Formats: sequence, C-alpha cells, structure tokens
Amino acid sequence: MPQTLLITGPGGAGRTIVAAATALAAARGGRRVSLLSAEDPLRGAPAPAGLRLARIDSGEEFRTELAALQDRGAAFIGMLGGRPLGAEEITELPGAEQFSLLRALRREATAPGTDLVVVDMPPLHQALTTLALPAQLRRYLSRLLPAERQAARALRPVLAQLAGVPQPAQWLYEAAARWDEELAAVQAVVEAPSTAVRLVAEPGPAADAALRTGLLGLALHELRVHDLVANRLVPRDSADPWVAGIAAAQRAFLDDRERAVPVVGAAHLGRDPWGPDDLDPLVRADGMDPAPGGGDGTAWSVEDRLAADGILVWAVPLPRARKDELDLVRRGDELLLAVGPYRRIVPLPSALRRCTVSGAALDDGVLRVRFTPDPQLWPRAR
Repeated sequence: MPQTLLITGPGGAGRTIVAAATALAAARGGRRVSLLSAEDPLRGAPAPAGLRLARIDSGEEFRTELAALQDRGAAFIGMLGGRPLGAEEITELPGAEQFSLLRALRREATAPGTDLVVVDMPPLHQALTTLALPAQLRRYLSRLLPAERQAARALRPVLAQLAGVPQPAQWLYEAAARWDEELAAVQAVVEAPSTAVRLVAEPGPAADAALRTGLLGLALHELRVHDLVANRLVPRDSADPWVAGIAAAQRAFLDDRERAVPVVGAAHLGRDPWGPDDLDPLVRADGMDPAPGGGDGTAWSVEDRLAADGILVWAVPLPRARKDELDLVRRGDELLLAVGPYRRIVPLPSALRRCTVSGAALDDGVLRVRFTPDPQLWPRAR
C-alpha cells in the first residue's frame, strides 16, 4: 500500500494549496504521486511528470450508486408498486461528499504503480467525522443485523418460492454484506501504518484553538499526525512594526506547536498562488516533500500492574485535554469515550472485559482508565 497523506486543517488555512505543493514536491523528488481533490489544485495547468490528478465528483458518483441500487432492488420496488427514478431526477443528497471521498480514497490507495497519495480533505472537523465513518457504520451494521441475518438465511428459500420474487430480507442482508465489505476496505486504508495526516494552519489564536480540538479528535481515533504546515508565515526581520508583531505572534505559536508535532514552515507569498509556477516557493520549502512513513501514532495501550497494584490500566493519549471536556462510560464490552465534540465507541480488549472499571485519571495528556479483575470472571491462580 502506498504512503497516504491526508491534508486538512482549519477552514481558510490553504489546505488545497498545500496539498498541491506537497504532491508537486514529491513528484519532483522522483515519486509517483496521485493528488486527490474535489477542486482543481493546479488551476487548469497540466500535471507534470510523475503527478496524476484524480478528481472527486460526488454528484456523478451519487447518481451512479443510486442507479445501481435501484437495479439491484428492482424486483422489490416493483412488488411495492414503486417506479424507479430516472437519471435526470436524481440530485445529490447531503452526506454524499463524504462517501464519495472515502470511495475515491480507497480507489487511489489501492491502485498499482503509486508511491504517494495526497488527499485534499475538507476542514479539520469535517475531515475527522468523515474518517471515523467506516468504523462507525460497520459497528451499526454488526449491531443491527447479526441475529436477524441468521434467521433470514434459513427462511429465504421458502419465502422466495412463496412470493416468486426476492424477499426484502434477502435484498437487505446482501446489501449490508456489500456495504460492510466496502467499509472494511476503506477502514483498512484509514488505519494503515502508511496513512497519516498533514495539518495546515495559519499561525494565530484561532488556529491554536482549532488545532487543540482537532489533535484531540485525531488522538481519540488513533489517527497518525505526520506534521504541521505553518502556512503564510511573514518575515521575522521586517522593519515594519505591524509585520514584526505578527511575526512574533507566529513564532510563539510555532514554539508551542513544535514541542508536540514536527513543523514545516511555508512563507506568505503576498497573494494566492495560481498554477505550478506560483507554487514553486512552497514546493521548495524545507520538508514539503513528506518523508516516507505514517507519522507519530497515538495508539492506546494496556499497562499490566497486576503484580504491583492488582489492576490493569488502559492508557489513552489525549494531548492537551481538559477534565471538564471528557466523558467516559462502560457499556457491556465497550467503552464510550467523548472528548469535546468527538465521540468514539471501542470494544474492550479481551482481558479488560473480565474486569470492572475502578477509576480514571487524566495526567500529562494521558487518560488512564483503571480496571480491577472481576473475581467471578478472572482465572484463579493455582
């Protein structure tokens, strides 16, 4: 699987421009690059050697998918007296952009002959909700259909003979199986060690708040951060007091960020770049060509403290989190964790399923959830 770099950040930070500069820098370095975007990042200019542009057309993909769904369910629709929609009647619905992006991401990341896939993602919050979709939807499918699926399989032949048409259960479960397979493939790309996020921000107080929340969301979903592109940096040695003040504020922002994530500096061009030639200063910025690899991970880990303290500890990295924005609930064999606007439901590791939650503490950016073995479920020492 090629290296995949997901470009996102606060709105208006220049994500598309940085995505184009990233792809051009890697192509000039000799890598075979695919640049995936819903826009035209090169502004109509032809792509140079080594770079292939892949467009996301959510409207066309939605019409194609709905037409295919109608064809598969034609017998059921006819049985209900319905009439299929014509191609000219189908208009894109909210949410189609997310699914179109995910399908395109899977397609590009599994295509042969590519070394790097650069993805121009939506703004940070929307990008996070999109990347979390495959795992969330697969959980919904597994919860809603498992028991009924077995019964439906046994009844399908009888029901089909009685009615003479494929039954709704058969159509539903076959569709669910296809969805689960497609979602699993996308989830594999998102969670691959070769996939990481390149953040883009224009240094300043607003960006600081957005990035703090975004980094929490990335950590919650265990998404790797490759680096941060600090975009539109002004000269530090300017004689203009106003520019010098901005430069000082940007420097303070970077000093704080560099302790948490590698930073790539991109100078302010004084205008919006237009085409590959205008992008050249950004392309040549030190670090714009991303180093191979998936960036720094934020994987959750289980600490064994049974011998010393009689507990197991699930350590969840949550950089710069605050206690007042955390919510933690144990429900059966799952843990429900909310951090600010983000929520994640994860299955407990097998050892922790046989324990009870005995407490939790947030210390130095790590949430540690304590689990005490349940004597009724834990193997007794002999």
